[in-house]
Amino acid sequence: MIDWTHWHNEPFLIGGLIFLGWLYTILAGPWRERLAPGTPYPRRSALKFYAALLCFYLGVGSPLDQIAERFLFSAHMLQHQILIYPAAILFLSGLPDWMVRPLTSQARLQGPLRILTHPLVCGGIYTAVYSGWHLPLLYDWALQNRAVHIAEHFMMFGAALFYWWPLLSPSKEFPPASYAWQMLYLVAVVIAMTPVFAYIMFSSDVLYPTYEYAPRITSLTAAADQLLAGAMMKLIGMSVAMIAFGVSFYRWYQADAKPAGQQGRA
Repeated sequence: MIDWTHWHNEPFLIGGLIFLGWLYTILAGPWRERLAPGTPYPRRSALKFYAALLCFYLGVGSPLDQIAERFLFSAHMLQHQILIYPAAILFLSGLPDWMVRPLTSQARLQGPLRILTHPLVCGGIYTAVYSGWHLPLLYDWALQNRAVHIAEHFMMFGAALFYWWPLLSPSKEFPPASYAWQMLYLVAVVIAMTPVFAYIMFSSDVLYPTYEYAPRITSLTAAADQLLAGAMMKLIGMSVAMIAFGVSFYRWYQADAKPAGQQGRA
């Protein structure tokens, strides 16, 4: 059954997280004077970045991963929500502009990055990746193959970074969208994600054989577990999107209320 003491310690996972933490420490510490002379240590940003790495590990390295992979679709959905929301949001929020500038300021990358960071492209990438991985063939393949499961989670995390870029971009070269466009963008993504939610929520069949035949570790049937997972997808996703919508609206209102000479983006 479930080993509640099992935490993943694979070199690829632990080593990757340690490398990212080390790289951030180097960039924010010894190399900061080269990248942004006179800039103080980004304490708040660093806390957010390291919190993102912790959230990522809790999502895919804790005993939750075992439950998600072998027993409960709703636990797997929770994994995805951790990667898409706290982990991705904290990751982008933890990157100062001067830390990404060596990449975003490259002339040969300006064109591709301008396309990739456009809200329509960001929303399309997120919707396609997230929806595609919920097709029964791909989803159950990930549950049966560890390497594919790892690829699924990395692709979802990467897609989540695209999703949040129009709102949380740390780059001055490719800044966040205007507040009005942020609100339209959030509504559009919620609408675009409705088909995959409806597919899971209202299916009369259990979509994924792994969960249909898994040992029942709770009182939930496979069908009820699938219903719970679909509800989690929609309710958590809509709740976070509406909070972000409210923040964008409030900031838009504040910017509009300022004297003309003090206004920022609108």
